[in-house]
Amino acid sequence: MNGETVTRLGTMADPQRDEILVDGKPLVFSEAPLYFLLNKPVGVVCTLKDPEGRPTVRELLRNVRQRVFPVGRLDYDSAGLLLLTNDGDLTERLLHPRYQMPRTYHVKITGSPTVETLNRLRAGVQLEDGTRTGTTQVGVLRRNDQKTWLAITLREGKNREIRRMCEAVGHRAEKLIRVSFGPLVLTDMAIGAYRQLTADEVQALKQAAGKVPGKRSQAREPSRPVKMPPAGSAGVAPAKQRPRRPLSQVKSTFPVVDFS
Repeated sequence: MNGETVTRLGTMADPQRDEILVDGKPLVFSEAPLYFLLNKPVGVVCTLKDPEGRPTVRELLRNVRQRVFPVGRLDYDSAGLLLLTNDGDLTERLLHPRYQMPRTYHVKITGSPTVETLNRLRAGVQLEDGTRTGTTQVGVLRRNDQKTWLAITLREGKNREIRRMCEAVGHRAEKLIRVSFGPLVLTDMAIGAYRQLTADEVQALKQAAGKVPGKRSQAREPSRPVKMPPAGSAGVAPAKQRPRRPLSQVKSTFPVVDFS
C-alpha cells in the first residue's frame, strides 16, 4: 500500500486515496468504469506517485476523485495522447501483444534520413541490447537538411523503442509526440488538458481489444501534424538536474510541435 508492504492485520486503507497493489498489479474496486484521454506534456511521469518528486499525470486530473491508471507509458521527455482508466480488463487487453494495438507518433529527428534508412526503420532494426524491432510504418511529414519530422506507427512497443531505433540508424530523436492509440486520435487539445471518452470511443476501444463483438477498429493515422498551441520553451534539461516545478507552469514551458 502506497509503496510499502503491509504485514499488520487490520490495516485500514482508503481506495479513493491509497495506491494498493497485489502481486505488483493495481487492485481495481467495483466502481463505474472511467475513461480519460490526456494530452500529456513533456516533464510529467506516467505514474500516480513519483519517488523523485516530479509531476505525475495523476496531478493533471484535477477534478477526478476516482483512481485511474495510465494504459501503457510515455516517458518523461515524450508527450501526447495518454489513455487513463480504472477498467483493468480493458487495459490488459489493450496492452496485450495479441491485439497488435497500433500507436502512432510524430517524431522530430536530427538530419535528413535517406530512402535506405527509412526502409531499414520499416523493416526493423537491431537495438543496442541485441533485440530487434518489428516491422514499422514510417512516413515523412516534413524535412530539411538539419531536421526531419516522421510519423511512426508501432504495434508492440518496447521501452523507449522509437528513440532507440532512431539512434540505431544514426538519427537522434529530439521530440516525440503520440498522436493516436488504437482508434483514439489526439485532436485540438491544449497541452495538459484531459477529457472523458465518448461512448462511441469506448465502444471502439473495446472492439479493437476484442472485448465486445464487432469489427476491430483500425487506427486512423493522421495525414498531417496535430495542431497545437504556440510553441513554448525548447530547452529540456536532464531529469536529475531539473527541480520540481508547480504543475501550473508545465503547460506553458514545455516544447510542443512547432516544426522548427
